[in-house]
Amino acid sequence: MSALLWLAAALILVGAEALSGELVLLMLAGGALAASGVALFDLPLVVDGIVFAGVSVLLLGAVRPVAKRHLMRRPMLATNAEALQGKTATVVATVDGHGGQVKLDGSVWSARALHESDVFESGQDVMVMQIDGATAVVWKG
Repeated sequence: MSALLWLAAALILVGAEALSGELVLLMLAGGALAASGVALFDLPLVVDGIVFAGVSVLLLGAVRPVAKRHLMRRPMLATNAEALQGKTATVVATVDGHGGQVKLDGSVWSARALHESDVFESGQDVMVMQIDGATAVVWKG
């Protein structure tokens, strides 16, 4: 009977993990699953608790940091605005610290100079330093 309780606890913890996403409850669910396996042998409840605590601590200390690091890793391929940083653009309308326009990858973008004092004239090539909303922040290329 206690094996079913441990299994139910594991399922509840997995469900709760789906809402939190921190991987803590998932590690506790692993401990509860291990305890349910031990409970099949009709050992005292204290043994189930020790197995639950030991496996949970082991998973929290060894598996969770590796899993978090794997989940937080950025993709190797830059996409969206990140892919535009470092590209060369051509000034279409004079760009200064307050505004202007550049042609970037075939599209016209609002732009402003990285430094307030910089002014880039039409036809000049500039480098995109960052994308700020829908504005390309540029610097001399």
